Amino acid sequence: MKKTLLGTLILLLALAVSCKQAKPAEEATEEATTEQAAPAEEARPSPARQAQGTIGEAAITINYSSPSVRGRTIWGDLVPYGKVWRTGANEATTFEVSKDVMIEGKKLAAGKYGLFTIPSEGKWAVIFNTVPDQWGANDYDESKDALRVEVSPQTLAEPVEAMEFAIEADQVVLRWEKLAVPFKVAG
Repeated sequence: MKKTLLGTLILLLALAVSCKQAKPAEEATEEATTEQAAPAEEARPSPARQAQGTIGEAAITINYSSPSVRGRTIWGDLVPYGKVWRTGANEATTFEVSKDVMIEGKKLAAGKYGLFTIPSEGKWAVIFNTVPDQWGANDYDESKDALRVEVSPQTLAEPVEAMEFAIEADQVVLRWEKLAVPFKVAG
């Protein structure tokens, strides 16, 4: 009796395994397609974001990866002072403007730029580099800068967990952790 019961259980188990492996081709393809179609951005700890707006007659688009604080010390640690920063995570942040503009009183021609910064406890350098598509700041080349301006960071009343850019009436503002870094734009 025990042998018959054991034999039946083994047969049922083998049958269950073979049924599970023998899915119809349609069903298996659909499942694989669904997995492949899942957006890669969900897996990134610093997802891609975009800020768009208009200042004067100039349309501005900023594409960046948005890191989060996640309990870390940001300024002077994760983002060191005195070193070129990609101003976000992953690929370098890009700044695109449809018309010539004035940034902090200095002319920037219409086009697409890599947006870098050099943070410090006092003034920050905001850099518009003519090579927009690069990974991080690894290949940053100062000789390719179109414009550099200095700005003063401001302390925020409420911290911002995920880094963000905003295009406002006459300025662009980077906000992250306890800092806002605005720069004036005239279109």
